[in-house]
Amino acid sequence: MQVFVIIPAAGLGTRMAPQGAAAHAPKQFLELGDKPVLIITLNKFLQVPRVHRILIAVRKNETERVQAQLQQHGWDDRIAVVEGGDTRQESVCKALRHLDAADDDIVLIHDAVRPLIDSATIERTIDSVERHQAAIVGVPAVDTIKQVERTAAGAIITSTIPRQHIVQAQTPQGFRCGLLRRAVEEAEADGFIGTDEASLVERLGHEVAVVPGSPKNFKITQPGDLALAEFYLHQE
Repeated sequence: MQVFVIIPAAGLGTRMAPQGAAAHAPKQFLELGDKPVLIITLNKFLQVPRVHRILIAVRKNETERVQAQLQQHGWDDRIAVVEGGDTRQESVCKALRHLDAADDDIVLIHDAVRPLIDSATIERTIDSVERHQAAIVGVPAVDTIKQVERTAAGAIITSTIPRQHIVQAQTPQGFRCGLLRRAVEEAEADGFIGTDEASLVERLGHEVAVVPGSPKNFKITQPGDLALAEFYLHQE
């Protein structure tokens, strides 16, 4: 059994406000400390010996930039850069076509902009996929969750969802390769766009296990997230 990692990195980062000279850089390419966010994320997976290969899915016009960053910060022959798509789902689908993986191999998908993932969580996710075939990292909801109905006058609460039934999904999300391929192919055939890979597997009726995550494993989305990520990074 081999472990493969897909890192979708084709996003444009439109929610990140201007940041000086890097104003137009997608957030996975912004500097965190002395390295781009993407490179830090990659290094976290390279530290896990069970990881056999990592595919980075990027926009075609970003391929040279990523390759240059890899050369600058240390190329590893486990890494390959492939062309992604306009959506996360399309990027994962394209990357899967490049994988020389057996159905029983494990594929992890991880957000390029979650650089604070730790080796222990990656290992636990792999172990959980071995047992359940599908697993994601998640953290319990802290805030009260309200279900609402959208109206012309604004949102109206329709119910309160008990927090014990809610987890906030993170990544990595891991699956047996055969299961993930089937889920992606059926979603593509049906024109279904999921919010994450787990949602594609769930619609097949397959159970997905949850591995305990950490609030530190957050997704860099807003400008203030960079400062918080740098604070945590200095504590590692």
